[in-house]
Amino acid sequence: MNTLASEQTYTPRPNWFARTENWLDEKGKGAWIAAMVLGFIFFWPVGLALLAYMIWSKRMFSGKSCANRRNRSVMSTRSTGNAAFDAYKADTLRRLEEEQGHFEAFLERLREAKDKAEFDQFMDDRAKREDAGSNA
Repeated sequence: MNTLASEQTYTPRPNWFARTENWLDEKGKGAWIAAMVLGFIFFWPVGLALLAYMIWSKRMFSGKSCANRRNRSVMSTRSTGNAAFDAYKADTLRRLEEEQGHFEAFLERLREAKDKAEFDQFMDDRAKREDAGSNA
């Protein structure tokens, strides 16, 4: 037996689907969207299948903006090493969270007032219809 042949390992070539997926990944999200649109244009089930695959495989939402949001939340709790700045940052974040709570309470009061006004108008309209129906 030839020892050279036994040392070489066989690596199977990826199928057409894996090659296409890798090619589209190299080109970016725009290539995936273009492939999906072309799929919808030429044969709509292909476009629908690509859309479902993009959502299922998390390719649709794996952009840099999602990663930046996660990094921002981690950065807000991390210490800088400067005690004065960390105290200032903590105080500012606490104040902003308090203002956010006040604003959300204000919006809730506005929603409740709007709901009450709409309900009162409904009851007034209903009472007018009943009065008009009994007078006729």
